[in-house]
Amino acid sequence: MNERTQGRTLTLEEKRTLYRDGYIILKKAVSPELVQAALDRIKSAKKGEFLGGTTEMTNLVNQSDITPVLHEAMGYFDPPVASQVGVRKVSEPGDYFNNVGYRDKHMPYYGAESHVDGSMTIMVPQEVQEGSEQEIYDRYIATGPKGDLGRSPDVMGHNFVPMFEDPEMSLGLGSFTAFVFVCLNDQTREGCGQTALLPGAHHAVEKFFRQQRDTNGCVGVEGPGWPRLDHQAENRCGLVYLPEEVREQFIDETSESTPDGRKWPRPTQILMEPGDACITVYQIPHSGTRNQHGTESRKTIIFRIRNKARQPDVMVNGVSDHPDRGQMGEWLEFEDGNNPWEKSKDAMCNMWDEWEGMTDVVKEMQVGKTA
Repeated sequence: MNERTQGRTLTLEEKRTLYRDGYIILKKAVSPELVQAALDRIKSAKKGEFLGGTTEMTNLVNQSDITPVLHEAMGYFDPPVASQVGVRKVSEPGDYFNNVGYRDKHMPYYGAESHVDGSMTIMVPQEVQEGSEQEIYDRYIATGPKGDLGRSPDVMGHNFVPMFEDPEMSLGLGSFTAFVFVCLNDQTREGCGQTALLPGAHHAVEKFFRQQRDTNGCVGVEGPGWPRLDHQAENRCGLVYLPEEVREQFIDETSESTPDGRKWPRPTQILMEPGDACITVYQIPHSGTRNQHGTESRKTIIFRIRNKARQPDVMVNGVSDHPDRGQMGEWLEFEDGNNPWEKSKDAMCNMWDEWEGMTDVVKEMQVGKTA
């Protein structure tokens, strides 16, 4: 065993669970000392201070069992130098329009907005929109931080994700390989702001990506079957966070509805204790949720990891969901013959190719499905 794979690894059954559900929870993956150091750093932070790049946050991956687990199951990756510090204050259902265009108080499942990562998010209008669908679309994409650029890969969201990853506008999502959610406080009871996932939906998302690419080479938002905006939402300008073809596979008679009668997929809230970590594949739909029943702010540190093999010469910082572009949407330089967007489409359509330690389990599970 080489140096990079020494330490904790997933069991065979855990790998089967990762394949089937798209995620696995690692109990006590992070030591109490590392958890406490991160909590202390959050507590001592000055107003507006960026904590994502502090060693107290990045050590949650770099100095914990998460690194050897991912090295063995996925492969080598850049040690994170940044993270998303997910602190959610205790709150009641709100009257504002959320990203999918519905009032927060009307959304079921503690306001979950299940989505695939890497999508441009411009703040949604807080008034019901008037005009034609094209007028609403044009107005929406003109309200990003760079102003009115028309339909262009240079349009950026307020989350600093490009509207399209490539100049040809054929890739409407950024991508990576694995999510890591590190829990810093008690999230063992639903409604405390924890991450919610749609178990098994990663398979449906991968299949949908393949269908898109096979249709016209465009993958993600604004590719076949995935419009950017939902004009049936309450504000007539909600983001389509999941294509309808995927959504409908996870709706049944028990699914809860918004007041307009629309049913929504029921996510699973990930219940964890301090020091636990959840590892998922990129393709799994997920969402934060409202911290309605918590006694304190929910504290989860989020990392986005990409297998180094996709682009060995590109450093991935651990927080970006669009590493084929710079953190602020800058265009990166790639050598001739290296098309980063086509490589990313390949990875999105073949999710297990970047999980080097999952090969045997994937073969076993896929044979089991067809037997």
